Amino acid sequence: MATQSKSPLTILRRKQVETRTGLSRSTIYSRLTPNPKRPNDYDPSFPKPIPLGAKAVGWVESEIDGWLAAQVEKSREAQGGAKG
Repeated sequence: MATQSKSPLTILRRKQVETRTGLSRSTIYSRLTPNPKRPNDYDPSFPKPIPLGAKAVGWVESEIDGWLAAQVEKSREAQGGAKG
């Protein structure tokens, strides 16, 4: 039996992603798809969902956590640049 060195994969459902990120359902989906009418909503760095079934998707928890960490880092860099 092989030893697992990685932590188990955890899948978040949409409501959990909403809670984690503070984003609404429509905002989550607008981050995933380019829309010429709202070009600033699209975020190519936002994690893509994975299909779980015919009508179900989920997001990899570690990818959501990584995206959130990147958002915090961007925020801190923007604040740090202003302080000089």
